[in-house]
Amino acid sequence: MPFDDNPVFQALLSRRSIRKYTDEPVSREEIAAILEAGRWAPSGLNNQPWRFLVVTRDDPRHEKLAECTKYSHIVRASAACICVLLEKEAMYNEMKDHQGAGACIQNMLLAIHALDLGAVWLGQIVNDQAASLGALGLDEATYELQAVLALGHPDQKGSSNRKELSELLLEEF
Repeated sequence: MPFDDNPVFQALLSRRSIRKYTDEPVSREEIAAILEAGRWAPSGLNNQPWRFLVVTRDDPRHEKLAECTKYSHIVRASAACICVLLEKEAMYNEMKDHQGAGACIQNMLLAIHALDLGAVWLGQIVNDQAASLGALGLDEATYELQAVLALGHPDQKGSSNRKELSELLLEEF
């Protein structure tokens, strides 16, 4: 690929979902850097409707959050979880705001990778908004949970494969 020496492309191609972590904590500075990366994601009309809640391993909500997903073992193993939410009153277009939240989450995943940490995007947890938001002590009328990023120091190597580009194209360009 002609972009092999480009650090952005290298990050995009080498980032993997990590589901196992060591017991080492993630520093406050690392979490702040991850959140900054998310903050700078694009959003429609620059409305930035995302909100973040960091739940560390020593927070009682960490275990409550684990109970809201079939991937509880991943949450329990993580040093921290970053909950990405949309503030309903800050939204202006549901589709665009959900797309913006996705960009925000991807920015954070790339920042986590750049810090030599590991994370996985937990999406199944959003299926029961009432339970998940309740575990966090948040109001369902105010927020919509978009994803939880479980993160920590990796205790595994990630792997992945992708379909060929030709399988994804509707027509040749």
